[in-house]
Amino acid sequence: MATVRRARGPGDNRRVSDEDGYLFDNQQDEAGERFDALSELFDPATFRHLDALGVRPGASVWEVGAGGPGVPRWLAGRVGPGGRVLATDIDTRWLAGIARDGLEVRRHDVGADPAPEGPFDVVHARLLLVHVPSRDRALAALASTLRPGGRLLVEEADPDLQPLVCPEEVGPVEELANRLKHASRVLLAQRGVDLAFGRSLPRRLRALGLVDVAAEAHFPVGGPACTRLEHASVLQLRDRLTGAGLATPAEIDEHLANVRTGRLDLATSPMISAWGRRPAAG
Repeated sequence: MATVRRARGPGDNRRVSDEDGYLFDNQQDEAGERFDALSELFDPATFRHLDALGVRPGASVWEVGAGGPGVPRWLAGRVGPGGRVLATDIDTRWLAGIARDGLEVRRHDVGADPAPEGPFDVVHARLLLVHVPSRDRALAALASTLRPGGRLLVEEADPDLQPLVCPEEVGPVEELANRLKHASRVLLAQRGVDLAFGRSLPRRLRALGLVDVAAEAHFPVGGPACTRLEHASVLQLRDRLTGAGLATPAEIDEHLANVRTGRLDLATSPMISAWGRRPAAG
């Protein structure tokens, strides 16, 4: 859900160009619709995992690449006035106005900036690292801020596990949807996104020395939130798909009209949630 772009120098507030890597620009109007749909689809699973990992009153939590306000607000409610939530993102426009006692919002580029001061009881990142070129270094930085016994929860999509937006391809409408989804993933791969990163998370967490590592997949299929997510995503990618010759304007218009009927059973990519614990000192 985060905004991920190239590292910029201090005071560099230029709009990032289409060549800079992140396809789903959070400065576009559709970004808010995408955040709302992603929250509806994935927040219940995320909150269940965070509860299980020990987000309790008084805890210190780093929400990395927060994107929208939903998860930081939920975390602040869980840790209470005696806790601390640090919500960071390279673009904090969607976090405006949520800061309060115990909830800090800070601009931070996880791919380039030093990790914030810790230690943290829980560190969480969702739908972030696949877009970060230096994702292994960024993941190590997240783990480094944990206190002994602290928990890291990383949640990433794995489009290669299920490449179809219409898992049941029963006719030309579904075939067009799947063809456009394939085209969008071609764009993602060209920008350096690892389309199989999610499944690698348990191995990567163990390599960082975390213990009690486990993972789970969440795979929404159908419903209004999936429809809204597909509609907003295709609108955001429209110019890039046509510019790359991967789709025609007529094909995109036809697909968007099909999506707006609400009769397509649209799926998201599976989200892999993986977690682990930093061993206690000694």
